[in-house]
Amino acid sequence: MSTLPTNIDDVLKELDSIILETTNDNNYLGIFAYVYRRTTAEIKNAIAGKQFTDNERMERMDVTFANKYISAYHHFKSSTGPVAGAWVVPFQSGSEKLTVMQHLLMGMNAHINFDLGVAASETVPGDAIDSLKADFMKVNDILAGLTHEMQVKTGRISWWMFLLDWIGGNKDEAVINFSMIKARKAAWNFAVTLSSLQDDTRTLKMEQADAVTAALAEIIKRPPGFLLRNILNFMSAFEEKDVKRIIARLEE
Repeated sequence: MSTLPTNIDDVLKELDSIILETTNDNNYLGIFAYVYRRTTAEIKNAIAGKQFTDNERMERMDVTFANKYISAYHHFKSSTGPVAGAWVVPFQSGSEKLTVMQHLLMGMNAHINFDLGVAASETVPGDAIDSLKADFMKVNDILAGLTHEMQVKTGRISWWMFLLDWIGGNKDEAVINFSMIKARKAAWNFAVTLSSLQDDTRTLKMEQADAVTAALAEIIKRPPGFLLRNILNFMSAFEEKDVKRIIARLEE
């Protein structure tokens, strides 16, 4: 990849390229890439529908946000540039047979708990960041609307997710939505903090947040407790292992 995307259509094309590449390599990174692509498409539709206070600014932020993931992916793959510690664990785990949800959560952890706050602070630096808050939070509504769809799709490749959806009814979706809202609220607070910092102080704060996010990725990958690890191993044994077929089922 010679240049990063400059608009949301190019972001979608680049994500399509990553999905194709990872599925051809049978790399589980394609699962997060697919879910992220689906989310980005919804953000594009919301921008086209003028649902934000400043739709042009929202596209700039979405592109800045996406490029954090896209550049990290290519830097890791080619060993040609820096990669945030938050992304190292999920990228290194792409060929490991963890559960589908572990792969998804590691990607979401890096992109929301670290990338999102950085991208927001870069889009609207300084005191002006307060003007972004309403549009930033409006994305929560879009993500909530996708929750049931993604649970249904994930259930196609993991009967454990189907079982959770059936048993939990709307309660499990409420938990997922609440957790996403909490994560995005923390990302907003991180963005506000970064917007007030400069130079070495800002760099230090980013390094600290990156280290915390990377540590959480390790916990998602290797959760504490013998019983939980064995449950996850058992769940993984019953899940589809061919990434191309996984993506095909998600697209149905």
